[in-house]
Amino acid sequence: METLFQALRATRTARQEQLEAYLRIPSISSDPQHAPDMARCAEFTAELLRQAGLEQVTVHPTPGHPLVVGRWQKAPHRPTVLIYGHYDVQPVDPLDLWVQEPFTPRYHNERIFARGATDDKGQLLMHIQAVAAILRATGALPVNVIFLLEGEEEIGSPHLPAFIAAHRAELAADLALVSDSFMWAENRPAITTLLRGLVELEVVLTGPNQDLHSGSFGGVIANPLEMLARLLASIKDDAGTIQIPGFYAAVREPKAALRAQWAALPFDETAYLHRLGLTQGWGEAGYTLLERLWLRPTFEINGLWGGYTGPGGKTVLPSQAHAKLSLRLVPDQDPDVMAELVKNYLLANTPPQVTIEVSRAPGGGCAVVVPQEWSALQAARRALQESFQQEPLLIGEGCSIPIVADFEKMLGLHTLLIGFGLPDAQVHAPNESLHWPTFHTGTESLVRLLHYLAEDR
Repeated sequence: METLFQALRATRTARQEQLEAYLRIPSISSDPQHAPDMARCAEFTAELLRQAGLEQVTVHPTPGHPLVVGRWQKAPHRPTVLIYGHYDVQPVDPLDLWVQEPFTPRYHNERIFARGATDDKGQLLMHIQAVAAILRATGALPVNVIFLLEGEEEIGSPHLPAFIAAHRAELAADLALVSDSFMWAENRPAITTLLRGLVELEVVLTGPNQDLHSGSFGGVIANPLEMLARLLASIKDDAGTIQIPGFYAAVREPKAALRAQWAALPFDETAYLHRLGLTQGWGEAGYTLLERLWLRPTFEINGLWGGYTGPGGKTVLPSQAHAKLSLRLVPDQDPDVMAELVKNYLLANTPPQVTIEVSRAPGGGCAVVVPQEWSALQAARRALQESFQQEPLLIGEGCSIPIVADFEKMLGLHTLLIGFGLPDAQVHAPNESLHWPTFHTGTESLVRLLHYLAEDR
């Protein structure tokens, strides 16, 4: 294995240039103007797989953006690993906060800055380069590998579940492997054993049939913005507890062993808040910050708008007010049930002077729990410990990767969630970055992992 690592280290420059080329493609899945870039990025991803030595590499059209599948399956009686990632990226707004053009990679302090550097092109490429290194050095992989790479993760993966359902036999595997999460800190690896689920909703509150002058109509017409503010404010009490009937019905209290495990993590709440420019947090009373972040459900207002928001004044009573909402769900909470609970609450509590429409956004999914006694997880712990010379921490993650729940439901697979992003990588924000030492050490850990998974038979 040391020979493999020497080969990896000898090709660092070429592998960094490969990532630079990948990051230059503005693969923003949510923007129709970037549809040609998405198609180009799918082809680029397929070529990366071919150059790595994967076989049967195909680009599959969908009603949205293409899926890319590549496979190497010449290891009979060995496990098959389904490696998932996504080549699409978030929008870059606000552009003026970027130090450089978002799709022009920049180096500074052992990092490369560009949109998609950590989420998820950099992490995805680590898997491709690990496979490429093994195939070039030995001509064969220790396990069978299937890559399933999509271009719609950042818009909720609307077409991926249908693809999986139609290709169950071709995607049959023993486990899934995903790197779309985070380390605990620089040089401190982590394995995520819990992901929250997700539901997204949009609300439109309508009052008068047109915008009105606030002098002529103020005081006699219900302002949709105020009515929406009152409605949304009623959902939580002053202690952060959600007041929607039945919201917590399926929620289990954290087990004592898990609470003790998380309490032992080297977590500094003051430093965490300081990094965000805060001195105090806020949330559901009775739980620690990490418990609220990883194992409690949430109701959040992600966008709130209406009326006039341009420069100067405009004394208007808007016809409509809008809100985008999201729920983060925990194990046993069904997304469909939770969406209906919230919708019914909003409908029942809307002031009679206005009307409401509640729609559910596509995508989302269930929470995921990875069993800590799973043998593949032990192989991952060994690979990370040997590479980083630090015992990996077992952590939760407040975010959602809905396809992981689909892997379990549709393919019967548990998923190894091994992230290599650093907590300050600023994914989804301006100046996203990837830490070079982590990129290289993490790739070595993936080489180790594929070998140790071969022993897990």
